[in-house]
Amino acid sequence: QVQLVDTGGGLVQAGGSLRLSCVASGPILSTNYMYWYRQPPGKEREFVAGIHWTGASPSYADSVKGRFTIWSDKFRNTVYLEMNNLNPEDTAVYYCHTGEDWGQGTRVTVSA
Repeated sequence: QVQLVDTGGGLVQAGGSLRLSCVASGPILSTNYMYWYRQPPGKEREFVAGIHWTGASPSYADSVKGRFTIWSDKFRNTVYLEMNNLNPEDTAVYYCHTGEDWGQGTRVTVSA
């Protein structure tokens, strides 16, 4: 089981930016892709972005394309999510995910 620690959430005004980090430990060699998901208040958890540990094949949900950037640092076992031009619809708890294991989540709140 891979352990994931998500950090970097907070309160930000619309138009602002945040950077989330996910540090992985344990048998991470068993994983290939890393993902960010989010769960807005009262809604289902949804895919945000994904990337291979090598940095290849980044993918994004349509709602965040052009605003969010995902990248990985294999040497630090860390995956990042840079979020720019945030809007209130981005308010959610953000989770790192290996395809099997989940981080504890980090809350992002965007005020209008």
